Amino acid sequence: MKVQRLGLKNFRNLADCDITPCEGVNVIYGENAQGKTNIIEALWLFCGGHSFRTARDSEVIQWNRDFARLEMQFFGQGREQTAALTFSRGKKAVSINGVEKPSASALIEKFCAVAFSPEHLNLIKRGPGERRRFIDSAICREKLQNAVILSKYNRMLSQRNALLKDISRRPDLADTLEIWDRQLVSYGSALIRKRLDYMEMLAEKAAAFHSGISGGREALSIRYLATEDISPQDDVKEIGRRFAAKCERGRKNDIHLGVTMTGPHRDDIEILINGKNARSYASQGQQRSAVLSLKLAEAAVLKERMGEEPVILLDDVLSELDNSRQDFLLNELKGCQVFITCCEQSNKEQLREGRIFNVSRGVISTE
Repeated sequence: MKVQRLGLKNFRNLADCDITPCEGVNVIYGENAQGKTNIIEALWLFCGGHSFRTARDSEVIQWNRDFARLEMQFFGQGREQTAALTFSRGKKAVSINGVEKPSASALIEKFCAVAFSPEHLNLIKRGPGERRRFIDSAICREKLQNAVILSKYNRMLSQRNALLKDISRRPDLADTLEIWDRQLVSYGSALIRKRLDYMEMLAEKAAAFHSGISGGREALSIRYLATEDISPQDDVKEIGRRFAAKCERGRKNDIHLGVTMTGPHRDDIEILINGKNARSYASQGQQRSAVLSLKLAEAAVLKERMGEEPVILLDDVLSELDNSRQDFLLNELKGCQVFITCCEQSNKEQLREGRIFNVSRGVISTE
């Protein structure tokens, strides 16, 4: 997957322009608040029409303008293709290869990228919900069936929690819990197995990337922490049996609290560096390296499943990394197209081969 041209019109603070990146590493250089991240956001929008910065499409439209338009030429699925996104007040239009599409989700099947932004450091810094969302987002992008399983589990969980609250007013409803539990266990055990399968692939690749980034000085590992007593080798049937038993044992407590206390919605992923919990013991640079390794591993898994290398988007990735870790990201990511934003003069000077774009007051130029 290679971006060949990116066209911008009325997008954020950026001046209207066309960008022609190289097939390797593209460094987007400039001072803070000049518009570097806006380029990364524009590329990411072609992954499905949703920004990683805002839920409001209107925010991408330049001040005092009625619309913003993004155009991209790219090579993917063995041929050259085009895509366009137009944002107007309350409306979003998308076309692929000149054909209008009813939804921006059609882009998911055509263009693929993996993005890192400083917000992704919350994978380590915040609670289990961030890590569950990371894994669930990855498996849902991998297969539509996984998105269906997750959606059905969440719906059953919401309905079960509503029932638990009703039982405090109508105790006779407790007899119906077993019916809901069957569905919850069915979808929940399938979801856990999907997560475990994905993590098995992710863990090996993340460890390899982290070894490269750290120069072999650190070992990264991840493990799944389930509320049920399960083993990574358990099949769906065994996971379901253990999940059902835990639900049955916890019913009285769930009724008392009015919420479901066991299941994949309460599971966590532990991230370890040299055997120690990264959240508690890792430095800022180590945490950043670990999250980067996970995102690069996500890209590697996508390549395995899709047969094509996704584009790598790295926003403000080099700060808090020492020179050797910066050098790995700038010069050792082979075979894929990379976009990296940075502020330091020394960072662009480290790049041995690639293209450098300067952004100043929204104007993009090639150095």
